[in-house]
Amino acid sequence: MDPLAVRAPSLLPSGGDHERLAKIHFKILRGHSDAVTSCLFCFDDTKIISGSYDSTVKLWDVEHYSPVQTFDKHTGPISECCLSPDNERLITASYDKTLKAWDTETGKMLWSLEQDGLLTSCHISHDGKYVVSGSDLENALFICDAVNAKQVVFVKEYHKSTVTRCRFDPDNQRIATVSSDMSVKFWDIVAQSTTITIDRAHTNAISDCCFSLDGHYLCTAGWDETLKLWDVRTGEFRSHGPITLDQGHIGIVGCCDFSKDASLVVSGGYDKTIIVWDAREVYKRLSLKGHKDWVTDVAMSSDKKKLVSSSKDSTLRLWDIENANEIPLVIQAIKTRGSKLTKCEECEKPFLIFQNNEDKVEINCVFCRLAMRKRSDLPVPPPLPSDL
Repeated sequence: MDPLAVRAPSLLPSGGDHERLAKIHFKILRGHSDAVTSCLFCFDDTKIISGSYDSTVKLWDVEHYSPVQTFDKHTGPISECCLSPDNERLITASYDKTLKAWDTETGKMLWSLEQDGLLTSCHISHDGKYVVSGSDLENALFICDAVNAKQVVFVKEYHKSTVTRCRFDPDNQRIATVSSDMSVKFWDIVAQSTTITIDRAHTNAISDCCFSLDGHYLCTAGWDETLKLWDVRTGEFRSHGPITLDQGHIGIVGCCDFSKDASLVVSGGYDKTIIVWDAREVYKRLSLKGHKDWVTDVAMSSDKKKLVSSSKDSTLRLWDIENANEIPLVIQAIKTRGSKLTKCEECEKPFLIFQNNEDKVEINCVFCRLAMRKRSDLPVPPPLPSDL
């Protein structure tokens, strides 16, 4: 399944950027000749890396808005690219059925590994030791050594349909995968087995996923027009379900990313729009328009001052959102199934209150409740069980 081949909904609103976003400055990065599928900040946010359907990966200089290096040994579209934490190693996955590693300084290809199917995703662990990739053939999960490409794990039919995204958690202990089969899975690297499966996590295919830097939350983006935040540290989603971010995009949500401090989530969709969400108070803060086609990937700089987005329109856009808080915005509260928005009596911030148990109504948000537990020396919540 190639999501880029899917036509965007025909009833999307037309027109240019929002009038109230006039103060949001952006630069258009042109250099790819086909859809840009992947983008991320690197080298302390001074560079951007991007992959494209034109079979190339480019390294861009943020200050001069121009490519400084091109990696062009693939013979098919690039589905995703990523960098090791030290920025020394680039990993690329392609529809030419190869996974490749590159030296970012010299541009030399370090190794190339051929697979049986189209590679849909890739990610390198946060310690730089392992690379994971997903494929459409046999819906497989593949893990190899990042230095010599030696196979560590290969699991056929890991999902019931195409593996659309795979991500190492910040502790390098497990891998989250999402699929067009609407499920989320967690693979334990040490035990080499699946520890958690969330069936029907969305009501349609899941496009993307990302961990918060502290590993507390996993965000998933779906074709059902929603993003979902899963508390995977405490397992609270088991009793209350995930927090749902909706009423933002019209149509498929194709990509998502957390800010470094996990206070914001940024998403892009088929409606050509980028949305910045407040992840703690749960509302839509900012909507950015300008791309001429589907937004395929988004990333936020470490200081939350810049956003980069890639699109099927063959461009990237670098958005300056440093002064975004000065722009008058309409705050849109999120409607979540079985919940309502109320104010925490401790910190006075809004939070979602679930109404599954009418006899007990929470008056404080989860962050204040956890702080109270620590102050009263209550035991830490138990770890997640091995199965749902």
